Amino acid sequence: MKKYIDQGKNDTRSGYGAGMTELGRSNPNVVALCADLVGSLKIEKFIEENPDRFFQIGIAEANMMGIAAGLTIGGKIPFTGTFANFSTGRVYDQIRQSIAYSDKNVKICASHAGLTLGEDGATHQILEDIGLMKMLPGMTVINTCDYNQTKAATLAIADHHGPVYLRFGRPKVANFTPVDQKFEIGKAILLNEGKDVTIVATGHLVWEALIAAENLEKEGISAEVINIHTIKPLDEAAVLKSVKKTGCIVTAEEHNYLGGLGESISGMLATQHPTPQEFVATKDTFGESGTPEQLMEKYGLNDKAIVKAVQRVLTRK
Repeated sequence: MKKYIDQGKNDTRSGYGAGMTELGRSNPNVVALCADLVGSLKIEKFIEENPDRFFQIGIAEANMMGIAAGLTIGGKIPFTGTFANFSTGRVYDQIRQSIAYSDKNVKICASHAGLTLGEDGATHQILEDIGLMKMLPGMTVINTCDYNQTKAATLAIADHHGPVYLRFGRPKVANFTPVDQKFEIGKAILLNEGKDVTIVATGHLVWEALIAAENLEKEGISAEVINIHTIKPLDEAAVLKSVKKTGCIVTAEEHNYLGGLGESISGMLATQHPTPQEFVATKDTFGESGTPEQLMEKYGLNDKAIVKAVQRVLTRK
């Protein structure tokens, strides 16, 4: 099994900030909008270097989406920034009507996604956002796993024409993907080859999947691990190739099992290659206050939960 090295824990939102700084220097059409959360989105450097390309909208997220849609008409590439809950649930009508329906080139960048927002609790956490966004026609949905990948994705979506939902998080997590990676929208990444079970993970669960694979190896179980950073469009070919070899699959995500990555994969497999599947995800519930580690443990979103899911799915092959 290939070993991945944590290059130093960092938060994925800082990867977004680093990407925005680079875009500020390289792409004059990129503009940033924020709903009173500059520090949380880590875009201070972009603002310092490009004050005329930043718009502080305040706590008026619906207005932010409308303004962003309008800016595209003049050829700008707007990046909106706020918490994932307020980037989607609070402004779904504006995104649907003003951005998705008219195929506006807006990049909806959402920090503090999932349970790992932590102590702010259920009102600020969101576990439904992937489902909301993937159901919008023409919307690209990306959920990155670490600092390096988030920076690379931020750069890549500026060159992609059309609406994008980029999801990332608050806590410091393992930073293990290459610094100089090229982010390919819609292209899964095979992290580890295996023959007994496929583990497909996204976001913060990718590192947990790699830890789980190491522990499974000690039990004599060979796990194939795939990083699905782009949930829509889904790399169906990569998933099908793997499950045709392993015969079973576990999907892992920091999201409700309803509407998330696992559901997209199960729908695809049902029509193309029926395969036993287990879900590591929240079970139709809201979150609560707690540290990220406590919440991931309680809601079964860590390496131990993935190992248990693998053990269950192997009995169904």
